Amino acid sequence: MTFTNLQIIEPILKALLSEGYIDPTPIQEQAIPILLKGKDLLASAQTGTGKTAAFAIPILQKLHQTTYDIRKKRLIKALVLTPTRELAGQIMDSFRNYGKNLGLRSVVIYGGVKQKPQTDALRAGLDILVATPGRLLDLISQGFVDLSHLEYFVLDEADRMLDMGFINDVKKVIKLLPAKRQTMLFSATMPAAIAQLAKSILHDPIRVMVTPVETTIKAIGQKVYFVAKRNKTRLLMDILRDKSVVSALVFSRTKHGANKIVKELILNGFQAEAIHGNKSQTARQGALNKFKNKQLRILVATDIAARGLDIDQLSHVVNFDLPEVPETYIHRIGRTGRTGLEGESLSFCDEDEVKLLDAIEKHIKIKIPVAKNHVHQENYRNGQVKKTTNFQPKNFHLSAKRKQH
Repeated sequence: MTFTNLQIIEPILKALLSEGYIDPTPIQEQAIPILLKGKDLLASAQTGTGKTAAFAIPILQKLHQTTYDIRKKRLIKALVLTPTRELAGQIMDSFRNYGKNLGLRSVVIYGGVKQKPQTDALRAGLDILVATPGRLLDLISQGFVDLSHLEYFVLDEADRMLDMGFINDVKKVIKLLPAKRQTMLFSATMPAAIAQLAKSILHDPIRVMVTPVETTIKAIGQKVYFVAKRNKTRLLMDILRDKSVVSALVFSRTKHGANKIVKELILNGFQAEAIHGNKSQTARQGALNKFKNKQLRILVATDIAARGLDIDQLSHVVNFDLPEVPETYIHRIGRTGRTGLEGESLSFCDEDEVKLLDAIEKHIKIKIPVAKNHVHQENYRNGQVKKTTNFQPKNFHLSAKRKQH
């Protein structure tokens, strides 16, 4: 299967070829024909599957094939709603790269920056708007954005919108859209709230699901460590002292937990930084750039902050806290073992997390091998708990806050 087989027009094919695209990914192969036929789409696809091209290519092609008077001001015909400025920027780049031979105009708007350059671009007219919910609603209220002529609507990373508390803003935007439109909803997971939203905004959609669990699992080595909660940081440092851990993305369930992990790692001589929703955009991007450029070996993140991160050659993912949603486990570990490289996922499970581990193993349909004979070992299976010594190396330091307890 090639892009030519998907009935894509020559100007887009040339652009794809110049970008190094030869064969479509599974999500592109399935979604593009559906969207070119004008059908609504409900797609489950993870980051890294090529989903942006799956909706950008059909939108560009259909807009190009629509005849309109170029002497008149361009009106917004397509809207892509996405949760973060990073994703918005990436999506905009994709539209411009794939559509560089078409003469269509795209604009991106997001918060955290001055609005004047964005309003100037909006005044000049555009065909495609990529936006984050907050800034979009703000500019609509100021009269800079008119969505009454919209024909194509993409809700990207819908589950992340929910996680970040944007779902009410999303609903406000949807109320402003024409009832007659083609709608595409992309979500890595499908929690009940998103399934309900999809039902309310999609008309007779076709469901597409890609990247089966088994495909991700087979490429990645996995281990679970049964460890008391109080010993997790010590275990993490034991693992990080191994030189084979070239780069480690450590997942914490909470922002507070991420900060706490970083603080104790730094106290014990490790260089680490955290990324989460309470960090400024500049701080998050700075930490991520250092991690990508191998200037930082350890990055601690919450799930929300890590969504959308494209990190090559990541050697280890560490689940310091097990995720409460089994599908999230797949998204976490899928960041390692990419492009045929070996990767390893290490999960810590304390006594209160055994049910979460059971749910993950049921979801992925395999038993994760248990790491044995480590100094912090416990046994929480079947209600049996094997207590171990509370080992504490001489060079281990607790944060001042923890020393008081």
